[in-house]
Amino acid sequence: MPVWYCTKKTRRARFAGGFSGLSVRHFGKPAVAFKRTCATFLAEHLIGDVMKNDPTSKEDKKGKEGVKMKKLYPDSYLFRRWGDGLSEAEQREAEELFQKYGYNTFLSDRLPLNRELPDTRDSRCVGKKYPEDLPNLSVVLIYLDEALSVIKRAIRSIIDKTPARLLKEIILVDDCSSNEDLKDMLNAYIAFIHEKRPGLVKMVRHPKQLGLAAARVSGWEVATGDVVAILDTHIEVHVEWAEPLLARIKEDRTLVLSPVFDNVKYDNLEVIPYNAAADGFDWALWCMYETFRPEWYKLNDPSQPGKSPSVMGILVVDRLFFGEIGLLDKGMKVYGGENVELGIRVWSCGGSIEVVPCSKIAHIERAHKPYQRDLRDTMLRNALRVAEVWMDEYKSNVYVAWNIPIKDHGIDIGDISERKQLRERLKCKPFKWYLDNVYPALEPHTGLIISNDLKRDLCLDQGTIPGNLPILYGCHVHPPQVCIKILTLNPISTEISQSQRCLVDLGVGQLPGLYDCKEAQSKNFHMLWDFKQVILLRETDPKETSGVSFRLRLFLPSCFVRRTRGQRWTLQQRTWGYSTVRGHLLRHRLCHPIPELL
Repeated sequence: MPVWYCTKKTRRARFAGGFSGLSVRHFGKPAVAFKRTCATFLAEHLIGDVMKNDPTSKEDKKGKEGVKMKKLYPDSYLFRRWGDGLSEAEQREAEELFQKYGYNTFLSDRLPLNRELPDTRDSRCVGKKYPEDLPNLSVVLIYLDEALSVIKRAIRSIIDKTPARLLKEIILVDDCSSNEDLKDMLNAYIAFIHEKRPGLVKMVRHPKQLGLAAARVSGWEVATGDVVAILDTHIEVHVEWAEPLLARIKEDRTLVLSPVFDNVKYDNLEVIPYNAAADGFDWALWCMYETFRPEWYKLNDPSQPGKSPSVMGILVVDRLFFGEIGLLDKGMKVYGGENVELGIRVWSCGGSIEVVPCSKIAHIERAHKPYQRDLRDTMLRNALRVAEVWMDEYKSNVYVAWNIPIKDHGIDIGDISERKQLRERLKCKPFKWYLDNVYPALEPHTGLIISNDLKRDLCLDQGTIPGNLPILYGCHVHPPQVCIKILTLNPISTEISQSQRCLVDLGVGQLPGLYDCKEAQSKNFHMLWDFKQVILLRETDPKETSGVSFRLRLFLPSCFVRRTRGQRWTLQQRTWGYSTVRGHLLRHRLCHPIPELL
């Protein structure tokens, strides 16, 4: 049946290794099913109380109370909640640094390197005893043109929060940064550390940019510790972050572990605690948080590790086992997909992945990634690389998610022969086993015939206002209007993502709505659409006097009434290797009512 759905994600972060547009799904009982987006889910489930520690120093506040300076950049994400009292010169400096780094470097430069973080662990983590004979640890920090104060704070926190007997070395991997202060000034800071801890910090500098996966591998190649922790540099570790990870690997060397990330806001650098969640992904291989499987909740102990389909990018692993399992795919470019590839490979080839709630790391959320503002092209390339190596007959789902044909798509994914040989050498299980046993919530589009994107100057959009009324909005690349038409021979999946809503006709009026797909199915709402034209109604806010602000509604005319004021949709056909049912599949009309499929 042809069904419209929209997967709404926030602009918070696709951490296909970072955090910039996570959507969230909930699978398994005892939790209640819901259709929340990432922002809602985190607010209601993942995020604890916001830490009230104001990172602005008392000296900065003193003498400025009651003074409200004119904001030069009122529309900047940096100044929406921060920056009152800054002079115009300070605002210019702060905004320039913000655009350069994606977070508040102006404030970071003024915070102490050893600032205290709140202990956000579950109370059952506090006071836990760990073995004395834990394996030692090499910490690898990867960066590209990171702010110097952020790197120094990461190093400082690792030294302060990791027992000296466990911390063998810190390895800095510079993936060809251009910032001058990351040379002599960083070298000077390392020399200062070596006065008390000789040889603790090692430096790897790449003459050309290798990309995230290859940079992480180069850090592993230098490491000599029993266990390797591969981290971003825009982090601060919490107290006792290392011990629970090392203890778990001591029990099972085939584990790949992830700590729990607290969120450091990019504007005011406040720490927002997150609770533990599994690391999942969608068919486009964008990462998102999942709830753990039902068996974890039955433990009734949130301090216990939980199984996870993948990692969010930061990982801790036995050094030798990481080499045995194939490291990371160095054929990945720039950023994205490498963590999903690792997750599939580890589970399929003899290992497993866990999130360890008693290990917490505070991770700065960037407003943007300065080294590449648009990650779509590299993420697409890397996703196809994963699909071709690991996903067998399910790889078509990735092509559907990106709306490109399986053949003749013109995208060079590089040489994958070595990765295919690795899969054979490790005797890895088929991808179907991974779906059945590790990630059953990743439901494939079985019985798929065609999938189409809406492509026009105006696109179907869920909007930002809660509710069921879709709007038409100027087309852009952001996820609130990622809407596709799925034509399938099967009913709606029982495992359909709770963030998916279908375009339905309630049968009582002329305005279609967006409703939870399973709810719509259970209530027998009309979800079979015959696409031809949509009538636009302009709805002007009476408070607006300029007449510029408006939104457009979808309107369902009678199928037999011709209207001149029509919006004609352009649908770009993609076939996915399945037989086409009719030769005129795209001759559709959006009208009311719908008597039959075609």
